[in-house]
Amino acid sequence: MFILKVKLSFHFSCYNQWRATAFGVYGYLNFTKNGFLEHSKNFKPEDMQTRVEGKNCIVTGANSGIGYATAEGLASRGANVYMVCRSKDRGEVALSAIRSKTGNQNVHLEVCDLSSVTEIKSFASRFSSKDMPVHVLVNNAGSLEHNRVTTSEGFELNFAVNVLGTYTITELMVPLLEKAAPDARVITVSSGGMYTAPLTTDLEFNDGKFGGVEQYARNKRVQVALTEKWSEMYKDKGIGFYSMHPGWADTPGVAKSLPSFSGRFQGKLRTSEEGADTIIWLALQPKEKLVSGSFYFDRAEAPKHLKFAATADSHARIDSIIDILRSLNNLPSRI
Repeated sequence: MFILKVKLSFHFSCYNQWRATAFGVYGYLNFTKNGFLEHSKNFKPEDMQTRVEGKNCIVTGANSGIGYATAEGLASRGANVYMVCRSKDRGEVALSAIRSKTGNQNVHLEVCDLSSVTEIKSFASRFSSKDMPVHVLVNNAGSLEHNRVTTSEGFELNFAVNVLGTYTITELMVPLLEKAAPDARVITVSSGGMYTAPLTTDLEFNDGKFGGVEQYARNKRVQVALTEKWSEMYKDKGIGFYSMHPGWADTPGVAKSLPSFSGRFQGKLRTSEEGADTIIWLALQPKEKLVSGSFYFDRAEAPKHLKFAATADSHARIDSIIDILRSLNNLPSRI
């Protein structure tokens, strides 16, 4: 038994090393600004010229970085944009800036802490009382806290925002998304970091030494697997589900959470607008051009797993994970 454990540990370590190495090489070639510039040679300018007047779009984490660029991009194309922000003060500054720059006054602030199930439910209740369709939900809000932090509701913070928060707001918005069918879509902003992590049911990283970067990668893997599952669950509801990777962008969040990474790649990272490009592209395209459940990068479908990284089979755990998420916030089963 001891020898078996040693062998398993060795194989697991090798897989981890391979994932990290493959991710580093793949990322440097594709996720940087140079990658965006190279891929953009295949972009079609007309894809981004669609107007979306009258469409209701919710963007979480919209006061800075990629979320802000997404909200601004949608507002500039005429959408009614609802910016979901944790900070009222920062949200109001961002709101004023977007209204001023785009000339679109149909941009609104919704204050909600996405790490709190209680606050998300309160927001969803308030928003549902408007009784209007939601055409686009962009799950952008994210957290990368290096140390274990527990929320007031007892959840590990990264998990609370990236997984439980994303799951809860999406599920609660389904009735309003159905009102926008067949044009409704949910776009979840994942990360290339998920390439380094298989799906695990240890959602709050209770086993082993906690690592914020690894937890973030695990969370982002869950988002991709959730998107797959949602596309199956709601395939007859007229809602499209897409996950995407914005590349390595120079945002306030990256500078704060990964200062050494930000410094090492100074001048090589994408702008927030370049990071938001595929989000806006996904929001504008006719749904027949998109594949629900897929993972997108730079306006194209992208692989969900790197070769030989041993992550593909792990997606079989998603049903168990959904059971856990549902029990944590007392949502009814939809499967």
